[in-house]
Amino acid sequence: MGPVDGLGSPESDSAARRREREQWTVDLLDLEEGRIGVPVLDRAGIKALLATRPRIAIVGASPNPIRPSHGVLLDLVGLGYDVVPVNPSAAEVVELPCYPTLREAVEATGPVDIVDVFRLPPACPAHAREAVEVGAGCLWLQLGIASREAARIAHDAGLAVVMNRCLAVEAMRP
Repeated sequence: MGPVDGLGSPESDSAARRREREQWTVDLLDLEEGRIGVPVLDRAGIKALLATRPRIAIVGASPNPIRPSHGVLLDLVGLGYDVVPVNPSAAEVVELPCYPTLREAVEATGPVDIVDVFRLPPACPAHAREAVEVGAGCLWLQLGIASREAARIAHDAGLAVVMNRCLAVEAMRP
């Protein structure tokens, strides 16, 4: 049914979700074209960061072996990285204690250098703020994820930013 007397009907949830997903796509395209509004690490910068053997928190780590975060965590552990899983719904991931929040992970295990986020873009700004609060050096948004707001929060606080890249893939590059 169309508008009556210039009044529109309220937007449906599906229309709002579609618009939100369109914005995610715009952010990814803008990132690839260098229009995201903040500097992001390039391949050389990523290589230099990973050469320091950073300690990594994986936000959204999953005990489910079919989830990408599970595979990345296994790969990073296999490559010798010190990894801390973060997920409020899991007590353990690949036999590592899992913490409900990044802050609790850092309080229990010590500082992290990279916060690797496996969450949809709307959740990323909150995780960027957490990364800043715990003193991380880099906010890393996994393959397929870009968030202009999260990038701005991290960059403005002095963190390096990586988006739309898989940390395990980058760690395996020669």
